Amino acid sequence: MYAVDVDNVHKVYRTKAGTDAHALNGVSFQVPQGMIFGLLGPNGAGKSTLVRILSTITSPTSGRATVLGCDVVRQSLATRRQLVVVLQHTASDNLLTVRDNLLIYAYLHGVGPEAARQRMNAVVEEFELGALLRTTVQELSDGTKRRIQVAKIFMLDCPVMILDEATTGMDPVMKRRVLDRLRAEARKGRTILLTTQVLSEAEELCDSIMIINKGRAMASGTLQELRGLSTQTFRVSLSFADSAATVVPRLESLNPSELQVNGRSVEMVFQGEEASLLGKLADISRDVPIVQFEVRGPTLEEIFLSLVEKAK
Repeated sequence: MYAVDVDNVHKVYRTKAGTDAHALNGVSFQVPQGMIFGLLGPNGAGKSTLVRILSTITSPTSGRATVLGCDVVRQSLATRRQLVVVLQHTASDNLLTVRDNLLIYAYLHGVGPEAARQRMNAVVEEFELGALLRTTVQELSDGTKRRIQVAKIFMLDCPVMILDEATTGMDPVMKRRVLDRLRAEARKGRTILLTTQVLSEAEELCDSIMIINKGRAMASGTLQELRGLSTQTFRVSLSFADSAATVVPRLESLNPSELQVNGRSVEMVFQGEEASLLGKLADISRDVPIVQFEVRGPTLEEIFLSLVEKAK
């Protein structure tokens, strides 16, 4: 049984003009238990709509989705018991203190008072909320509100976690702490589905990724599998024994799509096959010694942009 199973899901909204707007148009995917699954796409691609369907906030127009075997429409209460969700828009109670936000969230999900206090103490330390416990949420910055919302999901032990742009507005240190915690939860067997606009996060964190655009799935798989679907792009890093300035004209003759020179270091991006380029670099190295050489495949951002461009 999959932790999340989405089968040919459509979501159609009626516009004010009386026309149909397709937020989702036949999306299908499966997430095995214990996997970190990334859902990527440009603004308006349908990511948040899909999260709202999986979390039973809205229903699909057609198709079927289940969370650990529970149908999100016919078994909505059972579905909610299987998951915790961070929505794109902050969902903390602004009139309550940070302490009450954490404790009441746990109480509402059936956690007893003593266990709730113990869990609160743990997340307060991890997310550095101790000085804010008696502060009402409305007094806090957006980034801190986001931190509280993420902290709340660790008050529960639900097997599936869904995070929609969870680290938006967080400082780099706290963002790193959240990503490390998500890895630890996956190692324990929890399933994590996340959406993010920070592609480096998905590249670093996700076991599998699906890219959607205009409500349709464009590609899915591991990062390595996605690389095979995109335009042949690769990045070359070079370090020379002396200044690279003298060799720039020869590097430009290789027709890189990007060329950056910083002292003795050079970064280049190429489209096409690697083999012919390597021979040309070997010719250059006979005249100007290369002390370090590295070739890397396309980043997730480059894959994403390539696939979105193809879809236009």
